[in-house]
Amino acid sequence: MNQHPYPTPETFTRARSAELFETAKTYFPGGVHSPVRAFKSVQGPPVFFERGEGCHLFDVDGQAYVDFCGSWGPLILGHVHPAVVDRVQETVAKGMSFGAPTPHDNLIGQLVLDHHRFIEMIRFVSSGTEAVMSALRLARGVTGKSKVIKFEGCYHGHVDSLLVKAGSGLVTFGISTSAGIPESFAAETIVVPLGDPEALEAALKQHAGEVACVIIEPIPANNGLLLQQIEFLQFLRDKTREFGVLLIFDEVISGFRVGFEGAAGLYNIQPDILTFGKIIGGGMPVGAYAASKEIMEQVAPVGPVYQAGTLSANPVAMAAGFATLTELLKPGFYAALEEKTARFTGRLQTYCDQKGYEATFPHVGSIFWPTFTREIIRKSAEIDDSRMRFFKVMHLECLKRGVYFGPSGYEVGFVSAAHTEADLDFAASQIEASLDLVFQG
Repeated sequence: MNQHPYPTPETFTRARSAELFETAKTYFPGGVHSPVRAFKSVQGPPVFFERGEGCHLFDVDGQAYVDFCGSWGPLILGHVHPAVVDRVQETVAKGMSFGAPTPHDNLIGQLVLDHHRFIEMIRFVSSGTEAVMSALRLARGVTGKSKVIKFEGCYHGHVDSLLVKAGSGLVTFGISTSAGIPESFAAETIVVPLGDPEALEAALKQHAGEVACVIIEPIPANNGLLLQQIEFLQFLRDKTREFGVLLIFDEVISGFRVGFEGAAGLYNIQPDILTFGKIIGGGMPVGAYAASKEIMEQVAPVGPVYQAGTLSANPVAMAAGFATLTELLKPGFYAALEEKTARFTGRLQTYCDQKGYEATFPHVGSIFWPTFTREIIRKSAEIDDSRMRFFKVMHLECLKRGVYFGPSGYEVGFVSAAHTEADLDFAASQIEASLDLVFQG
């Protein structure tokens, strides 16, 4: 492991990162282009990175880190995977955008549809948020209804009508959690608690004939890893059918991550519409929504539901996605990745158990969540916000030792195919040393 210039608590520095951040704050709101990057939830200035390689990141101060952020999930193969880089470079050399169809569209479209039982047609867009926005419009267009049911603790991008939180009642209308969103937009959204079948059924009954769709992250991974019981997801599928409401699985994170067919395949549940992002672009900006042929043919130019995008299915993103997904289809890919993740989180759990530390590492596939409780958490309301102070300490101590997590205790970690057993053993030893300081410091 010594070939990588990992920092130690004695050598760790963010001097150059701090300089760049101060300059960035004069150019950009908060110095960043996405709020969590500002490190407000952890300590010190954000780390500025200049390159990645395999499972490693290298910062502007010349330090290496084992990366468990993976650009927030898309880098399931790790950084600069040769097959992806080669295909992207070959494509870029011929043109980066045409605003017109290319053969790349057909290649990745066929690859996805041939290996995903739950969809028949797909439309590419430029981000996960755009995919969700388009899926909601499609659901409303197909049903002629306007209201949407979402679940507290599920994040679906910065779509106006979904940036809402629940009120105090069992079933409430959404209240905007961002300035600039008219309450009339948020009022079209009904928020119910996760994993609560009674609340879901009450909402469907109370607003019967008004609800176009129910949207859920089947593996909620944006506000902790709130693993749901399959019985609840099946109940959700059954009740939406009963009330004539479309079911949307937001698989921007779980799609192609827990298996090629994502959570739909893992749980063997057929949603009406799925949204994708992250991995489907192999690290390039991309999103997609998909459904049956009947539903997707409601989208323009065939049907009346309009959606367009200049950079939709741009050749570079399609090439990166095709190269990535081709690797994922190799025999044993997901089994090996899940086995590595289980071994890694199992080691950390055993260490905490032996030390009596109040910490657990729930995981599914190659997604895991360091959490400072012994309780199983399935709802956002069950998260004890005061215990995020432990993650704040762990995050800094891990940075000092060459391990990088996303800068929020509400975010999950990702293991990639590029993480070797040696990388994971090194990272685990540094995380263990950090946890000693968290609980004994």
